[in-house]
Amino acid sequence: MEMKPSLNLSMRPALIMTPRLQQALKLLQVPTLELQQILKLEIMQNPLLEEVDELTDNEDLAKEDSPEEKANEEAEDPAEEDPIDWSEFMQDGALDRPYVPQSETSVEFLEKVPVTRTTLAESLLEQLHFLNLPKPTLDLAEFLVCSLDDRGWLATPLSDIIEQTGRPAEECEAVLRVIQALEPVGVGARDLRECLLIQLDAKGMKDSLPWKIIHDHFDHLVNRRFPEIARLLKVTPEAVQEAADAIATLNPKPGLTVSAEDPKYVVPDLIVERVDEEYVVLLNDRHLPRLRISSAYESVLREKKKSECTDGEAKTREYIQGKLNSARWLIQTIEQRRRTMIKVMNCIIREQREFFDKGIAFLRPLTLQQVARQIDMHESTVSRVCSGKYVQTPRGVFELKFFFSSGLETEDGEDVSARTAKDIIRTLIEEESKQEPLSDQHIAELLHERGLKIARRTVAKYREQLNILPARFRRRVA
Repeated sequence: MEMKPSLNLSMRPALIMTPRLQQALKLLQVPTLELQQILKLEIMQNPLLEEVDELTDNEDLAKEDSPEEKANEEAEDPAEEDPIDWSEFMQDGALDRPYVPQSETSVEFLEKVPVTRTTLAESLLEQLHFLNLPKPTLDLAEFLVCSLDDRGWLATPLSDIIEQTGRPAEECEAVLRVIQALEPVGVGARDLRECLLIQLDAKGMKDSLPWKIIHDHFDHLVNRRFPEIARLLKVTPEAVQEAADAIATLNPKPGLTVSAEDPKYVVPDLIVERVDEEYVVLLNDRHLPRLRISSAYESVLREKKKSECTDGEAKTREYIQGKLNSARWLIQTIEQRRRTMIKVMNCIIREQREFFDKGIAFLRPLTLQQVARQIDMHESTVSRVCSGKYVQTPRGVFELKFFFSSGLETEDGEDVSARTAKDIIRTLIEEESKQEPLSDQHIAELLHERGLKIARRTVAKYREQLNILPARFRRRVA
């Protein structure tokens, strides 16, 4: 059979992600702070968009209601009527009003200026330059400092450093001890054992019981074999427990005390308040600029299209019309975003009403598909609404995804949220006997008594997600 190239025309439906649709999905997904920057950029790029403040808005409304304006409007020729309904964009809609709590109406906030943080390497190099070391020694010390990781440990083996620098092993060891004497205490260690020993030595606790335990019986300490350590050191298990508690106060990653990032503050995108017996959802958009179509370009588009017009005037009208369409789409997209977020949050409140009334123990299992089905939207749309957004409720600030979790079956046929099971596991471990901690199997049995059908391996998985150690590591001898 002979094969020849050919061209065929066919028609088939396909979903095309237009630039406007991509913009709408992006605006739906971004949190409030990022949306604020996007809108300010759009105002700078689109001359038909302008930001409205309360003072300007009130003056415009007063002008619109004046008798002179009404008389002028009535005197206008109907033939000159503008095909664009400007009232759609100039009016002050209810959804445009940002939520401003009464306690914050008269409070002014100063912008927080970010402070440059000193890195661990910069801090150590600054300390080295105060020691007046010889130039060759200082160069080797700088090489070692640049070989430390974020924890403050020596990431490169000392043997490799000796090979790369060509310096004697004794000199590298001596310079490493100089670095280990710097702040924060514990930097320059090659492993966890050496890091803890450096900190105890700096506290004057060399040859103490904690120091001996780490120096001679570190493997037993890691595996919490306290009776074995007590037998080898000829002390009581209670003394070993006290020494282990003292060791637990040391910092295993001293470098993070210098290079740690500033805490990131959460700004809620939604606010839920209880009014009588109902919960009211408000959008926290007080910092978002309120947009409207600029009246400066209204006269240009109100002019009647003449039979003869220059190319420049036609291009100007075409440019303004394009910017008008873009501004109209942006305003409609922002309004749609607000309505969608409030609709999703109202649905979450209906499904998780018991959580808002009674607490986390009554959190129900919920999926994105359930919410999407109830509000007649696609699951991906609900996912974008919940991505990276937070809500302030009477029970605290939560990420929207907090309210979605898998379920566990109970003996009476109802489902319980996995977060509820985790909260019960955390409570059981906090109330357990420290001398006889609960095993995963014992916790599973206690949950069975409460009507939760859960396996031991599921308990172990939830315990690890809660960053709780196994029972043998939680056991205390005193």
